Amino acid sequence: MTTAAADIPVSGTTSTFDSTRRAGTFAALRVRNFRIYVSAHAVASTGTWMQNIALEWLVLELSGSPAAVGITMACQFLPMLLLGMYGGMIADRYPKRAVLLVTQTLNGLLSGALAVLTITGHVRVEHVYVFALLAGLVFVVDNPTRQVFVNEVVPDRYVRNAIALNAAVFQTSRLVGPAVAGVMIATVGSGWAFAANALSYLAPIAGLLLIRSRELIRTPPVERAPGQLRSALRYVAERPHVAWTIVLVGVVGTFGLKFPVVLTAMADETFAGGAQLYGLFNVVIALGSVAGALIAARTHPRLRTIVLTGAAFGGAQFAAALAPGLGAFLAALVVMGMVNLAFQAMANSSVQTWVDADVRGRVMSLYMLAFVGGTPLGGPVVGWITDALGARAGMAFCGLVPLLAAVVVACVLARHARAARPAGLVADQGVKVAG
Repeated sequence: MTTAAADIPVSGTTSTFDSTRRAGTFAALRVRNFRIYVSAHAVASTGTWMQNIALEWLVLELSGSPAAVGITMACQFLPMLLLGMYGGMIADRYPKRAVLLVTQTLNGLLSGALAVLTITGHVRVEHVYVFALLAGLVFVVDNPTRQVFVNEVVPDRYVRNAIALNAAVFQTSRLVGPAVAGVMIATVGSGWAFAANALSYLAPIAGLLLIRSRELIRTPPVERAPGQLRSALRYVAERPHVAWTIVLVGVVGTFGLKFPVVLTAMADETFAGGAQLYGLFNVVIALGSVAGALIAARTHPRLRTIVLTGAAFGGAQFAAALAPGLGAFLAALVVMGMVNLAFQAMANSSVQTWVDADVRGRVMSLYMLAFVGGTPLGGPVVGWITDALGARAGMAFCGLVPLLAAVVVACVLARHARAARPAGLVADQGVKVAG
């Protein structure tokens, strides 16, 4: 890795970044289609957070084991591990809005079915595993398509800002969703949280229909050809700044972001609380996450910044594991949420703006494969550590692995920079990527 690659702005050029910064933190909201898209996303995200909280708590109630929560996460993300890049190929080949209309409809139907099973009292943990697996199949196509669709909704100069605002909205909904879910679980049961999530998918469906087609910045579809997946892998391998970002994202996603498995046990065992305390944990993390996303919306990130925030996320999570009391634990969660979301938003926008449009879907599917594809490994491992050694040990493990990975990546980058500098590759790499 060269020094120039580590110092490249995500927008690709300094002038683009400067114009976006002058436009403000909320610059992308000037675009009508994005306002519709992000408003619909806010409603759907609130329902998603409600379902996430209810699902994890339901599994814990049905099984009594944090490991079962990890298995549920593994079922949800196993399809991404096996089929991840095929979803990106669909995003590159077909109209993205049409694909999203199909995936959002399927998500609503699946949530509705789980709601019926739960409300009628027929749900078993095996049903939840099947639901998670089917939802994971939809996720394979839906997620990379949503990631790259932002590039059609806003002009290039607003892409980084739009991605960060999208993340901020997702985390702001985390302030509402878990709180509502906690109340619903305690009063009417988890099933009604699933029902509310099913209804929330009407918002993105309506939003996609209201977006003006003529104002979309369409990416020409990629024609079928042999070896398209291999060509995307070669494309990433030839761009080490992209490859190392994806590697670090993969480690953080596999182990660092498995703290929901631990938080249920922290609420139930360590602090002797219940669903409402678990909901509070998620709200506190969301407060930090919103701040992190807004910081990312105005930040001129370099690869070294991404690595540093990844290390800070691991350190904050390790500090949370050592927190002596509930107050200190909540404070650590705020910091954890802030640096986590800053890391995610900067890494995501960097990769999207570093790659060409005709390969973006496949690259982002590789990104998401790294990000969530390790869940079938990380979820059960973190669940087993939590079961065997306790919640604090599980959270410490979730923090130490990303911290060590960031240190390793930083050392590799420094070695590449020293090796490239005598050969004059630093300037060449900077010209190649910036152009």
